[in-house]
Amino acid sequence: MELNQLTAISPIDGRYRGKVSSLDAFFSEHALIRYRVMVEIEYFIAICKIPLPQLAKFDTDLFETLQDIYKSFTINDALRVKEIEKTTNHDVKAVEYFIKEKFRELSLEKYIEFIHFGLTSQDINNTAFPCMMRDAGHEAYYPLLNELIEKLEQFAQVWAEVPMLARTHGQPASPTRLGKEIYVFVERINKQVNLLKKIPVSAKFGGATGNFNAHHVAYPNINWVEFANSFVDKVLGLDRSQVTTQVEHYDNMAATFDNLKRINTILIDLCRDIWTYVSMDYFKQKIKEGEVGSSAMPHKVNPIDFENAEGNLGIANALFEHLSSKLPISRLQRDLTDSTVMRNIGVPFAHTIISLKSIINGLEKLVINPNVMHADLEKNWMVVSEAIQTILRREGYPNPYEALKDLTRTNKTITKDQIHSFVDTLNISDSVKQELKAISPFNYTGIDLE
Repeated sequence: MELNQLTAISPIDGRYRGKVSSLDAFFSEHALIRYRVMVEIEYFIAICKIPLPQLAKFDTDLFETLQDIYKSFTINDALRVKEIEKTTNHDVKAVEYFIKEKFRELSLEKYIEFIHFGLTSQDINNTAFPCMMRDAGHEAYYPLLNELIEKLEQFAQVWAEVPMLARTHGQPASPTRLGKEIYVFVERINKQVNLLKKIPVSAKFGGATGNFNAHHVAYPNINWVEFANSFVDKVLGLDRSQVTTQVEHYDNMAATFDNLKRINTILIDLCRDIWTYVSMDYFKQKIKEGEVGSSAMPHKVNPIDFENAEGNLGIANALFEHLSSKLPISRLQRDLTDSTVMRNIGVPFAHTIISLKSIINGLEKLVINPNVMHADLEKNWMVVSEAIQTILRREGYPNPYEALKDLTRTNKTITKDQIHSFVDTLNISDSVKQELKAISPFNYTGIDLE
């Protein structure tokens, strides 16, 4: 069958295609080829600027023309590379031959052997892939994540003073505020984002086994380490690993995947909490005309956005886990197992993007249900027992914890009147009694931590 959204094997290229199409520019085969061409062209320009003796007379006015080869890289260009690859059976060599064709079209034949000069394929791959990830982060991932964080911050502010029964171990616990519980996730995500942005985007660039063998034997008087550092760090905007085998260590890339996984884990926690609040009727969901919640039960409005996000975050994390545990391991100076694995780095990003969009969509549907939250607090007056026994401790009252335990740990509903009647039996001053009676599940919510 012809490949389209209905015949695609992967849902990210099928059902969810519209949600992840922005990643085409970074993780598609076309994008990978374009980034490889970019590295090759920029490398050629860099060695012209040294200059290598044979490139000293290269017309620098042509640099922009060369850069246009990757800046204007088309689908037809990518197809041409794939056509060459049928002969070479080597994807990076096909890129080299493609650029040589472009040089011939520009009448630059005498310079073509300085394309890919002294390099191995991993000098291209291990710079192209980090560039792809970095750009995808800036253009696709961070904007969505920031939108989610901003929405959570808005909800935290709007719901800052909404009292809510907390539940620890699933049981009623000291009351909290809805806004504060939302802000817990804001802080957790922000801390992990700050860590994520500190991880260097590392790259390998040093020849067949990382020693600049070919470069050094051809031009022994050039400081190739200094050149490579300048090229990778300043031209490509990456962080060059200094001592490598044929491949990048992938340690920092693994750290990035682990960090992304932690953020996704926090988001799974968020999804499950929101899902639970919906099931408790703390939240209602906006009804969209024409939507169906169940094929059999007409009344249902399901929290499908949070369920969809949780599922996709799980898939993303499984892949991030494999990437982070596999990539740093390579037999001796290099094996090929990283090559096929690296081609999949866009997949967990895609599932993460789907999840972020689903969570944002789900949050926009939420409508707070204060009556249910109020009723839940009203029927759980026993949660103020912590407050009462703490003040009694302050006052030196004997065995306050035990006294409150006998009152409240009965598996029965404790009412306001029962609490106040208990307070009246205590041998304490009237002012302290009034202080205790002023405490309720609605105001015993602690301090403002935001």
